[in-house]
Amino acid sequence: MRDIYLERRGNGLIIESFKHFKQMIMKLIGPKPESKAEFARSYRQMRIFFWIFIPIFILVLFVDWHDNDSKETSNNQSATAATTSPTPEAGGNPVNNCNTLGIEVHGELVTYLPESSPFGNGDGEETQTASDDVVASIEQAQDDDSITAILLEVDSSGGSPVAGEEIANALKRSKKPAVVLIREMGLSAAYWAATGAEKIFASENSMIGSIGVRFSYLDAVEKNKKEGLTYNTLSTGKFKNIGDPDKPLTEEEKRFIQNDLNIIYKNFISAVAKNRKLDQKIVGKFADGSYLRGQAAIKEGFIDEIGDIKTVEEYLFDKVLVYPEICW
Repeated sequence: MRDIYLERRGNGLIIESFKHFKQMIMKLIGPKPESKAEFARSYRQMRIFFWIFIPIFILVLFVDWHDNDSKETSNNQSATAATTSPTPEAGGNPVNNCNTLGIEVHGELVTYLPESSPFGNGDGEETQTASDDVVASIEQAQDDDSITAILLEVDSSGGSPVAGEEIANALKRSKKPAVVLIREMGLSAAYWAATGAEKIFASENSMIGSIGVRFSYLDAVEKNKKEGLTYNTLSTGKFKNIGDPDKPLTEEEKRFIQNDLNIIYKNFISAVAKNRKLDQKIVGKFADGSYLRGQAAIKEGFIDEIGDIKTVEEYLFDKVLVYPEICW
């Protein structure tokens, strides 16, 4: 209202000034004045008025233009904010109000997915999760100001130890709160991945742990004999064709593979002990491939709390003071 009043007052002053200016002009170009003195007086008044009025007139026009331009800019900003800004309740991403990144770690863990991978196509193929994708998502979240926390939902029996290690390390590097919720199972390499989180939640019925390493292969030697097939091979080293299903493993090859498994096994125990802040002897006690259920896993320090997604949301709310809106 004050702006409208000032605008009307300014316009009124301009109109009155124009009327006065018109009267002086009419004195000059109208009927001849009675005396030269009267003419000179009118001329001086017009010059004084001209030098005073013109700058004021220009100033009023500039102020009016600037005010209108500011109003237009403000209106555009308000319209943009109305369509893109997050709601106060969500406190998150301008596009979808997301403030917590949810990442699903389901099925077999692999380091990458080839382009032809079915990736859970519903045709009976096993779902796979690539550490490449998980790590990239965690790292991108670090630079996204709308993301306040990261949640990994784990439901996997394991897979590649390298994939598990990469995910665990990415979680440990996160500058934002990163937690894990284990659903049906978090086993083997999937548990390795989970240990990188600052807090692990699971159900009382979840399967947790299964620390161990295995290697298996098919031996088609007897089958080939029955079918009359003869196995022939050429290689540059005695271990080059190790694990070939058309030949049995030699004792030396078995020792070679077992040594590999032992190295990964020790690294697994060491990583779990370090990430979970446990003594290696305690971890080693359960590093026999078996798993623990919820309460037993808490007792041994393998997880932190029994709960579900709501428990996780409450924890994150207390942590970042914004109720989590999870985007998967």
